[in-house]
Amino acid sequence: MSLKILDTCVNCDVCEPACPNKAISLGEEFYVIDPALCTECVGHHDEPQCVVVCPVECIISDPEHAESIEQLELKYHHLMAKESVA
Repeated sequence: MSLKILDTCVNCDVCEPACPNKAISLGEEFYVIDPALCTECVGHHDEPQCVVVCPVECIISDPEHAESIEQLELKYHHLMAKESVA
């Protein structure tokens, strides 16, 4: 399942550099996570790094983008293949 950032985000800037997939960017009002790039750090870390570093605990699972561990692993391998070609 992809993650999402709630509107309680204080724009502290710590989540964006923690994301190994560059899935986090500054939106119109607060940071947002691109579900096409978010693997919940599967393939990189044991737990989502944005969740680990978020001081206001505003990053949660996004029920609109439910994915299994297997799907997240496939997405990770696809993203890494695209990165190696670039």
